[in-house]
Amino acid sequence: MKIKEIDIYAIRLPLIDPFIISYHTYDDMPSIIVKLTTDTGLVGYGEAVADEHVTGETWESTYALLKSTLAPAIIGENPMEFEQLHEKMDKAVYLAPAAKAAIDIACYDLAGKKLGVPVYQLLGGRYHEKFPVTHVLSIGKPDDMAEEAERRIKEGYSSFKMKVGTDVQVDVKRIQAVRAKVGEEVAIRVDVNQGWKNSATTIMAMQKLEKEGLDWLEQPVVADDFNGMVEVKAKTSTPLMMDEGLRNFRDMRELIEKQAAHKVNIKLMKCGGIYPAMKLAHMAEMAGIDCQVGSMVESSIGSSAGFHVAFSKKVFTSVELTGPLKFSKDVGNLHYDVPFIQLNERPGLGIDIDEEILKELTEFSTKVTM
Repeated sequence: MKIKEIDIYAIRLPLIDPFIISYHTYDDMPSIIVKLTTDTGLVGYGEAVADEHVTGETWESTYALLKSTLAPAIIGENPMEFEQLHEKMDKAVYLAPAAKAAIDIACYDLAGKKLGVPVYQLLGGRYHEKFPVTHVLSIGKPDDMAEEAERRIKEGYSSFKMKVGTDVQVDVKRIQAVRAKVGEEVAIRVDVNQGWKNSATTIMAMQKLEKEGLDWLEQPVVADDFNGMVEVKAKTSTPLMMDEGLRNFRDMRELIEKQAAHKVNIKLMKCGGIYPAMKLAHMAEMAGIDCQVGSMVESSIGSSAGFHVAFSKKVFTSVELTGPLKFSKDVGNLHYDVPFIQLNERPGLGIDIDEEILKELTEFSTKVTM
């Protein structure tokens, strides 16, 4: 089986509500969809959601790189030879993890369809039967975030990920307001997206928040400040998760050596896809560090890929892949039984792609052939 054609689509996924985090407000989500067609007629889909603040890539640069460099590098190759494919992509371009993830995910989709098994069976088989879905609260006024949390509890959610990081004093009030509204039994995770900048500010904030019983605090300091994470971990009692600071094997080695976090947030877009994500999970497992599969607000394609990774290993104890729930239109049909997600047993990623919606959302596209 060889890759015969590669279609690349630059799309914008329409959001139901704006998605607000510390460094940006998204009115829609730009994404790159990759469609691989083999000489046997099988079709596989992948996705790249780039973020210049996290992966160093943009929507436009990812499209250009896939078109001019990565697609030509892997055309004609066997999509089931994952190590070879990643070596070819790594030789073609340094880093660019989201662009590589699109190719990687599409190849796993193809491999699963070829063998007639779900992707999680290619990764060691299913370990988890289902995962609870955590609702993400975008940054807003303290009372507004608390009221939304209360509404979502009535819909069945039992955990929240709070986005903060614009103003540390207001952030403290946001967290306190949500905790007061939902009570002590509901799980609250706080994601700062680097917004508190340094360890001093973070420690000051946590002195006021330790009594709120947070599940964990995620990436309060800038991505490369491993020493800052070490100081926060040493001087606070709330579990600490690294996200933007963990992108590749080098980062994981430093995190383990410095014991810089209790937990890690592995995202396919940060590391280059399913294949490297599993390697990162193995490293974390050997060091006794729990893992989460996180979201870059992908469509059903990227989200389902992340779920297959999470479902396959014991070390993954949480997931936050809620992109499809945020879109008014999606190119795929990943199914949620809110507040849970359960994967089906269909081959590959296990989803259907609506070609009409894909065409409707596409701003520009190209085809690369043998």
